[in-house]
Amino acid sequence: MSHDLQPRPEDRFTFGLWTIGNPGRDPFGLPTRAAVDPADSVRRLAELGAAGVSLHDDDLIPHGTPAAEAERITARFATALRETGLHVGMATTNLFGHPAFKDGAFTSNDRGVRRAAIGKAMRSIDLGARLGAKVYVFWGGREGVEAGVAKDPRDALERYREAIDTLADYSVTQGYGLRFALEPKPNEPRGDIFLPTVGHALHFISTLQRPEMVGVNPEVAHETMAGLSFHHAVGQALWAGKLFHIDLNAQRIGRFDQDYRFGAEDLKEAFLLVRLLERAGYDGPLHFDAHPYRNEDADGVWDFVRGCMRTYLLLAERARTFDALPEVREALAAAGADELAQPTVASGDSPDTLERAADELDTLATRGYANERLDQLLVEVLLGVR
Repeated sequence: MSHDLQPRPEDRFTFGLWTIGNPGRDPFGLPTRAAVDPADSVRRLAELGAAGVSLHDDDLIPHGTPAAEAERITARFATALRETGLHVGMATTNLFGHPAFKDGAFTSNDRGVRRAAIGKAMRSIDLGARLGAKVYVFWGGREGVEAGVAKDPRDALERYREAIDTLADYSVTQGYGLRFALEPKPNEPRGDIFLPTVGHALHFISTLQRPEMVGVNPEVAHETMAGLSFHHAVGQALWAGKLFHIDLNAQRIGRFDQDYRFGAEDLKEAFLLVRLLERAGYDGPLHFDAHPYRNEDADGVWDFVRGCMRTYLLLAERARTFDALPEVREALAAAGADELAQPTVASGDSPDTLERAADELDTLATRGYANERLDQLLVEVLLGVR
């Protein structure tokens, strides 16, 4: 293999403070291990070869912390970043945990809650910019409904747009240079969530006052839990030039948001995702928004960290092997993969020419696309026999 599978900062792997700091609590059980101190997390991640961390405001500074203590915590965290060379890949704000957000944050029916949410996000943007973040993510975990009759979705989307426009203006006015990324999710914790998929988010972005400043942060689990193809969602984001950040984990279709270690489920889909990212030249953070299993102890947390990074590197290596095989290139040609990249309509085509092409349908129907052979080659590369 061309890579020794030892993660390095140039691999651009980042982890959320809430991921490695997850104490194993779930809706049905209490914590099973101690939380990890943020500054200690930075130092341990650096030892393991990660490039950076990400954080919600409340991950670092718990809500209600006095100003002097908040400053001490921030300075200590910044020192750990400086000493290790890690950076903050992205920052975000928790607009879903506090009881005030039970009806939403930017889309709450309560105008006071909406104003408080924008103000909390402004403070968090200040923190992210101070720590050197380049991307700021918005996950609307409470932006939705259980009783659909309680909110007109047109009004909710207007308030959502107003909030993002206001915060974009704030960031620009402050000279922060941040790019914003919306994180879609189809369901959970609300019954129905606004902007549930990458496609919804991309259209929403086109309505903003500063659409060039806003992209998406798709997550494996979020598209997969609804039975959608994450590979295709990322492809659409790349096609639109809007993949500003990405959350890597694993998920089984139809389950609650599991946030498993990257590659723990559906290795074929994970392979296709990594191959797509590598071939597209995506150069942003490779961020793991996943949690160690609840039955792990403190040591198991770091096994989880190693596993996420190692699996990505293994899949990237397998993708390079796959693309280099002559039999794969032959199968891709038989499948017409390269032909798809060619324009359908030539510059000299007339309507009459295209209409005559319809006369060839019976002949065209006899073609096979060699997908069985191609897909089997992918399986054999994944299993290590090629």
